[in-house]
Amino acid sequence: MKLLEIVDSKGHFRLKDGSFAEIDKITKEDLLRLVDWTLSEDDIEYDEYSDDAVKNQAHQIVYKSVYEKLTELRSRRNKFVDESERMYLADYEGYRPKQEADK
Repeated sequence: MKLLEIVDSKGHFRLKDGSFAEIDKITKEDLLRLVDWTLSEDDIEYDEYSDDAVKNQAHQIVYKSVYEKLTELRSRRNKFVDESERMYLADYEGYRPKQEADK
């Protein structure tokens, strides 16, 4: 699934419905969805950022930032998921009924 793309020298991001919008229109909810897909989907793609590919200065700033954060998160995906699972396991153990924990 492609999350970020560069078309006609402009950065675009994937919307919930699968279409793409210009990166300068991105909202907090869109960013959270991109993060969720980055962590949960196995097959993720991003068009690599370059100053030459993205001509619009606003798009350069936003696309570069989002691209760098998502690719960094993707590279640390397994560590992030493992830490999250451990954190929830500790919470689960704390709320489990006492007799179940003693068995």
